[in-house]
Amino acid sequence: MGDPDLDAFIWVWNKRQGLALPPLHRRIARWLQTRQAAGERHQLLMAFRGCGKSTLVGLYCAWLLARRPDTRILVLAADHALATKMVSNVRRIIERHPLCAHLREAAPESWAADRFSVKRPGALRDPSMLAAGIEGNITGSRAEVIIGDDVEVAGNCDTAGKRDSLRERLREAEFVLVPGGSMLLVGTPHTSETLYDPAGFAVGFRALRIPLLDADGASVWPERFSAAHVAALRTRVGPIEFRRQMQLEPVAVQAARLDPAVMVRYAEETDYAEANGRPVLRLMGRRMVSGGAFWDPAFGRPGQGDGSVLAACYADAEGNHYLHRLHWLTHDPASATDPATQQCAAVARIARDLLLPAVRVETNGIGRFLPAILRREMARAGAACAVVEVSQREAKSRRILGALDPVMAARRLHVHDQAATPRFFAEMSEWQPDTPGGHDDALDALAGCLLAEPVRLPGLPPAPRRPDWRG
Repeated sequence: MGDPDLDAFIWVWNKRQGLALPPLHRRIARWLQTRQAAGERHQLLMAFRGCGKSTLVGLYCAWLLARRPDTRILVLAADHALATKMVSNVRRIIERHPLCAHLREAAPESWAADRFSVKRPGALRDPSMLAAGIEGNITGSRAEVIIGDDVEVAGNCDTAGKRDSLRERLREAEFVLVPGGSMLLVGTPHTSETLYDPAGFAVGFRALRIPLLDADGASVWPERFSAAHVAALRTRVGPIEFRRQMQLEPVAVQAARLDPAVMVRYAEETDYAEANGRPVLRLMGRRMVSGGAFWDPAFGRPGQGDGSVLAACYADAEGNHYLHRLHWLTHDPASATDPATQQCAAVARIARDLLLPAVRVETNGIGRFLPAILRREMARAGAACAVVEVSQREAKSRRILGALDPVMAARRLHVHDQAATPRFFAEMSEWQPDTPGGHDDALDALAGCLLAEPVRLPGLPPAPRRPDWRG
């Protein structure tokens, strides 16, 4: 039997796993084989998240080794653990695929989590497959094939310095390739200056680009990504991330616009009651299922510096969020009470009056010593409210966009008249991501509330029951 085509190799594997071979996967497999047969040195595969591209590339690696056992493959990923995941998957394929029986090595020391060597004719120094993080040391390694599997992720491309470092590391990887070797980049864009730009870093790469929705807006894999699934996904992640991760568009974060007009205004107050011995909190006739506040503290000098902002929100079971109160906290410099205690006392009174179950306090900067004072003031005010310490590590602009963009795009953010102030609306409409000097204190506090809530999708009514044919 001659060497099988890649799609036949994948079909045999899927058959043993009880899976079919979707047309989308067949298309990717044939593209990979065609590019490999043509001897092209640089390839770029961009496909939407969840399409199984990493699994297909793992099968592609096993197929390469089955055809030429002396092939050496280096897998680069954003970190060593992610690269190891790919190598481990290929090792499992070789151990179980019937067309890889001739590769299985008897020596157990040649099989490890992040590297392995198949049975091959030569005595090569480098393993058949090796995993490495993009920031790891690969000096001295040699490979016929380099797989860059998700080398660009959200955490390593959010600044110009990090993007330059990624490009430099990938340029260094070129020296690992033997003459005639090839590099395959696999991933999705996470920034407007993505590595996967055929007009930028990836110039000269032969590219295959497969977005989730085609030019007519139809899903390219409707069996797995139905119209309802796509709509729910867009709601969860927001339009910016959907366009990046599912439509493969390197959208700039500056394209985001927080329009106050899309928020739903209301003036009603909450209604607390007890039914059958159980407390119930309603707003506009809807039962609230969760709520809390987020405090982004500052010194609170009147008219000076950053604002010390407390945002209080509720959420219902249908995925709607209600910004019920928004307070810029200040202190009285003439008071005998210290500024921290004054602000904590104000937060405790608000938590008591709104029946909030928890207040989250950002402990970066001056907030480090506030939780203990706030707990004391909660006890003094008689507020049955927990104090949760939060340390922020993600960039503020990314945090605000990730929290507000999805709920505002879905029109699921309601704002009380008390919070709908000109100051808040001006802050929202003038906000520019990654632009220093802008005011975003209220947006940061609101984002903290939204990010603390689980994602809830609207419930569907039960399907109508057909008449029972049994009579």
